[in-house]
Amino acid sequence: MSSLPPPVLPSCYRHPNVSTGRSCTRCGRPACAECLVQATVGSHCNDCVRASRPAATVRARDWNARQTNLVTNTLIAINLAVFVWVVIGDTSSLGFGDRPGEREIQLGLSRWLISEPDGWYRLVSAGFLHFGILHLAMNMILLFQLGQMLEAPLGRARFALLYFACLLGGSFGALVIQGGGGGLHGGASGAVFGLMGAAAVGMQRRGVSVFQTGIGATLAINLLLTFTIPGISIGGHVGGVITGAACGFVMLAPSWKPVPAWVTWATPLLAGIIAFVGSVNVAG
Repeated sequence: MSSLPPPVLPSCYRHPNVSTGRSCTRCGRPACAECLVQATVGSHCNDCVRASRPAATVRARDWNARQTNLVTNTLIAINLAVFVWVVIGDTSSLGFGDRPGEREIQLGLSRWLISEPDGWYRLVSAGFLHFGILHLAMNMILLFQLGQMLEAPLGRARFALLYFACLLGGSFGALVIQGGGGGLHGGASGAVFGLMGAAAVGMQRRGVSVFQTGIGATLAINLLLTFTIPGISIGGHVGGVITGAACGFVMLAPSWKPVPAWVTWATPLLAGIIAFVGSVNVAG
């Protein structure tokens, strides 16, 4: 009886000192268990896995396409992060205190605070400040709903421009109507009211009776509450909705009454600049 020598196993293509009986089902190269990744069919070596992966630019493009409301979600995340930061500084900011905390004062808006040499930042920071968790929740729910409606048709960049134009319009209105050196203003409601105003005007221009929709009813109810409940920034809400309505008239023009594309970009930019300059002049 004769005996045959044991078969000689090939070495792993990455580890020459390691013998293996396995191989990549894509390229056929021998590979040890450490160098193989389970695939739908068989196992692939690390090099084949990397080669089959889309380029970074393709992955970034695909990820970007899946983020349908990226700006809206980012704005909500910033508002939540600011609220957490404020609450960490003073738990009474959850809505149980009678006086603003130190961090609320750092971000809030009033004539006497904006008149400081570097106080202009408050025109924006106040739009991310909320006095209590209920205040935050109401604004974020509306922002989420309005973002679902407006971000896709406007596109991310123009939606962001509209949002910040309305935010600045709300700050301007707060200084004009309820400035007076009085209370501290804060909240995303100026921007949110602006988005409601833009959506309402856009619907009306398309022949939709806005008061037969949820937007019209929500806007009407919130405006009624603005003028009837004490402590609400009338100027902030009115300034935001006027700015949003003016921008929405242009930016959400119907397809049968088109406006030049550059005008839809210039309008929120101009509105934001006017609100910013007007706020600085009022404070001065």
